[in-house]
Amino acid sequence: MRLVTGEFNDSFPPIMDGVANVVKNYAYWLNKKYGSCYVITPASPNYQDNEEFPVLRYYSVPLPTRHPYRCGIAGLDRTFLKRVREIPFDIVHAHSPFSAGGIGLDIARRRNIPIVASFHSKYYDDFKLAFKSDFLARQAVKKMIRFFDAVDDIWAVNETTKETLRGYGYKGPVTVVYNGTDFTLPENSEKELAMVNKRLQLSPGELVLLFVGQHTWQKNVHMLIESLHLLKQKGAKFKMIFAGTGYAAGQMKTLVKELELEEYVHFMGVVLDRDLLRALFMRADLFLFPSVYDNAPIVVKEAAATGCPSVLLEKTSAAEGVIDNYNGFLAHNDAGLYAERLFKLIADRGKIRQVGLAAQETISKGWEELVDDVYENYLEIIDRYKVKNKS
Repeated sequence: MRLVTGEFNDSFPPIMDGVANVVKNYAYWLNKKYGSCYVITPASPNYQDNEEFPVLRYYSVPLPTRHPYRCGIAGLDRTFLKRVREIPFDIVHAHSPFSAGGIGLDIARRRNIPIVASFHSKYYDDFKLAFKSDFLARQAVKKMIRFFDAVDDIWAVNETTKETLRGYGYKGPVTVVYNGTDFTLPENSEKELAMVNKRLQLSPGELVLLFVGQHTWQKNVHMLIESLHLLKQKGAKFKMIFAGTGYAAGQMKTLVKELELEEYVHFMGVVLDRDLLRALFMRADLFLFPSVYDNAPIVVKEAAATGCPSVLLEKTSAAEGVIDNYNGFLAHNDAGLYAERLFKLIADRGKIRQVGLAAQETISKGWEELVDDVYENYLEIIDRYKVKNKS
């Protein structure tokens, strides 16, 4: 059965985060194999979409405290609303409970079709940062839960995320649908590694540590940079690569300078070239991701797909499925203890490679296979919705 589907989200390239990655891969494979898939997302000035599927954008304004994100205001974009309401969707999927999700819900109710909503993020943390108030953050969470109560099916990206949603007060059924990766190793790995070495002026055997993600304090990057300072004091030699951007990028660079880490740390900015990003993961010895905020970070799966093991924090959602010293490494949320773990790990690079191979075998799953399951889930939801409406 060919479907017309819509993936609604508030971020999409050139604003690249984990959820945008999910949406892009959903849309690519659904459009390629199962019908027509549209991405609906806020406009990004001076950016031209060049995807193999249609991307519909609507009026937006900058979010001053959340650069480079934008706030979409569809009500001010009548041309967009007319066009999107004419698309004969069979099902819509909201990946955000905010402006894009609201559009998806409006279309679903107008067309009498089902809407799925995925719960991706720890929104309370975002609300608290934005409002500087526990009370206002809790009120925002309550409003968000009303959105999830209004849709027809809820998906969470792992079991820990499911429990987070429960903690926010959602009491309905939740289906766990995991994320995937589009990374596969190239035939000529040595060529790509040489390219990265040349671009970043790395010697072939130099130890490389990598962080990929939004440069925000929620990602625990302050602790990470402090741990790098302590690692340097222990006499370790390394090159730390930060790829991405965000509101804290400038302050991160300042902190690196204050701790005299300029020779050890390189900020690449946003990396939209997927081949280059894959090559970075391939070149890195360890992927450092000490976030307590992220739920099921795709970057951990991307690192695993290239054989690069992650150093995560124990008892976090990001570490779900990771077994210490088998397919990844776990550490405490403390700069000194994190640095100590890194110092011991880099003394045994053979162990790092062994764990990286196990990560490759156990953590990564291709998007094509995953979206096959998504399509089957969509069909089941559509059938269930039709039966429900007949009764």
